[in-house]
Amino acid sequence: MNEDIFQGYKGAALETLKKYNVRVWGTAHIQTKRGPFDGTVLPRSENDDDQHIVLKIVTGYNIGIDIRTILEMEETGYKKANYKIPEKEFPYTPNLPKVKLIGTGGTIASRLDYRTGAVIPAFSPGELYGAVPELADICNLTTEKIFAVFSENMGPKQYMTLAKAIGKEIENGVEGIVIGHGTDTLHHTGAALTFMVQNSPVPIVLVGSQRSSDRPSSDAALNLMHATYAAGHGDIAEVMVCMFGPTSDEYGLLHKGTRVRKMHSSYRSTFRTIGDTPLAMVSRKGITHIKQEYNHRRKDRNVKIMPYFSDKVTMLYYYPAMKPDIIDSMVEMGYKGIVIVGTGLGHVNKELYPAIERAQAKGVCMYMTLQTIWGYVHMFVYDTGRDMMAKGIIPAGNMLPEVAFIKLGWALGQTDDPEEVKRIMLTPINDDITEREPYNGYLVYQGGIPEVEEFIKKVHK
Repeated sequence: MNEDIFQGYKGAALETLKKYNVRVWGTAHIQTKRGPFDGTVLPRSENDDDQHIVLKIVTGYNIGIDIRTILEMEETGYKKANYKIPEKEFPYTPNLPKVKLIGTGGTIASRLDYRTGAVIPAFSPGELYGAVPELADICNLTTEKIFAVFSENMGPKQYMTLAKAIGKEIENGVEGIVIGHGTDTLHHTGAALTFMVQNSPVPIVLVGSQRSSDRPSSDAALNLMHATYAAGHGDIAEVMVCMFGPTSDEYGLLHKGTRVRKMHSSYRSTFRTIGDTPLAMVSRKGITHIKQEYNHRRKDRNVKIMPYFSDKVTMLYYYPAMKPDIIDSMVEMGYKGIVIVGTGLGHVNKELYPAIERAQAKGVCMYMTLQTIWGYVHMFVYDTGRDMMAKGIIPAGNMLPEVAFIKLGWALGQTDDPEEVKRIMLTPINDDITEREPYNGYLVYQGGIPEVEEFIKKVHK
């Protein structure tokens, strides 16, 4: 059999496919020691091992089958997949808003990479129109791919580049901006852009997808439609994250870039506003406001771009019996800022006190946030907190740990003066610190309890 039909397979996995005359892109019935599997054989990454065959099953998931478990395998059909998204010219409609989609990576409208078997983004306006034709009814879309990275590779350099690009687009007259982004660090970028792009006259909407476009359960298309609608037609001129509200396809939520967090590894409704309520619900039909106070869209082009960041900042998640040499090593490596994620109301053990004092003497800016995620730092309640404040650690209110990390890097990118850093850190920007959390800003229900089970039967997750 021709080697070209076994894309990426090698060694024992290749010999298994040859043995049963099964080709890549062939549909196959595979009997294994764990039971039967049916699906399409996918190409194998050139970097993967030679002990597994990758199968796309009917649910859209890709699974790896250990060849050592295979008892029988039969090719039941063959049709070479064409995952390339058809390109169509994106139409221009005179009365629709101009929206710019900036790409950084992620799985918003995607296709399969034949070399690796992985899903990669398709990004031209024509490709997006071919994938999601409904976009043409929402806005006049133009696109620009600035990066093509996994979200874990986003960082200060990318944040600053994005901020400058957003400023340029606002100057050029766009009526809304959408940023396609991987979901894992979407909330970090949301915080960074909130600080770096201030007083925007137009909506800036970050959007991603939990499930790629080659899966039947993908949220990519709907998230993109919701985000472009919010960017083009919405009145909320802030940095926002737009993702699924419930796990069903009913509506998306618009979250403030400073109060949002990814809360589940795979749910489509993974993003939640913490310590507050979302700004609004959004669908293809309109926007339903939840909060009535927000920054409104304006017709001017005035925006303040502040692309500053020091990468000598770190986040220290405290754990019991943590040793002081961890803090000492950070100071020795030249770190200028430390965000501590403390227990309870904001605590660490007393063994760290001498290292904290040494860091404070070196001018390191240290701020306390909470592992509890919800709630406020209250370091004046117990002796531990009072001791730490006396040693230079500053409570950061109810700022989320990731937001505090981003803000401290942004502050130190502007000044080394600890008092000026403190002023910047403790001056609320777009509700990164709030005076109080509303009664419905903390909703975590415990499954198994009768009244909770009765309640969740009536609502979506």
